[in-house]
Amino acid sequence: MRPRNARESASPYNVPKLPRIPSALVLRALKRARFYEYHQTGSHVQLRHPEKLSLRITIPFHRKDFAPKTLKTIIKQAGLTVDEFLKLL
Repeated sequence: MRPRNARESASPYNVPKLPRIPSALVLRALKRARFYEYHQTGSHVQLRHPEKLSLRITIPFHRKDFAPKTLKTIIKQAGLTVDEFLKLL
């Protein structure tokens, strides 16, 4: 679908749609971004970054696909862009 006018195409919200991705692939991609498993409580895995100590992410590991909104929140907490994250998959 083409944008109706040039203003719509210049929107900062024009980001690629996120697919539904299984939690195992999300965890693997974050490990490629140098995050490591710090702690696990039940089905939630806590990740940290060795250089950026303020980055802490908790992801649910239910062996299901993440909803796009949940995935976008995880990507934002990791300090990555959507494009950077998709390259890590």
